[in-house]
Amino acid sequence: MDYGTLRGLIALLILALFIIIVVWAYSKNRKKDFDEAANSILEDDHKDDTNKQETNNNV
Repeated sequence: MDYGTLRGLIALLILALFIIIVVWAYSKNRKKDFDEAANSILEDDHKDDTNKQETNNNV
């Protein structure tokens, strides 16, 4: 096996991994989880944390 063949096999492996990740990300089974993650920033679970303001006492 020469260097060109090895590079070709690695390229095919990376392409296959990319296709697997894209299929996983766009599968209908994952849509609910991704929608919850996208809307989680809009939820008001952190009322105590959102009203705190950091100050720089070193000025």
